[in-house]
Amino acid sequence: MEIVMKINDELAIAGTVTFNEIKQIAEEGYQSILNLRSSNHFSNDEQQQAERLGLCYANVLVDTEGMNPEIATKVLNQINQLPKPMLVCCNNATLAAAMVFMHIATNQGQPLQQAFRRAEELGLFRNHSQSAPSS
Repeated sequence: MEIVMKINDELAIAGTVTFNEIKQIAEEGYQSILNLRSSNHFSNDEQQQAERLGLCYANVLVDTEGMNPEIATKVLNQINQLPKPMLVCCNNATLAAAMVFMHIATNQGQPLQQAFRRAEELGLFRNHSQSAPSS
């Protein structure tokens, strides 16, 4: 599927997914979806459809402007708990990637604060819907 970027055998990321894409995600063997979209991009219908297709579904409301270690911890806990393979989706695919890479880093023994700081340094928590500042 074009919209899904596979990171490893357990985790993949995507931007916004449609109802038809959720069906395709289920058919491709994913077991869960973690939605990181903010409340204005979250749909209960999406959750119900995913669950009807046998997918586990969780939503953690994330605002890239307000990202902090506490929210990151909530997201990482969901990644740890949900069945794999898992799709992490967000209207900002860069944020989904940041959370997956933080998960990988912490599972390899890196402290959360260090992984979070590194993601911040890489600019992964910026609001990418706005144009990047010119240098």
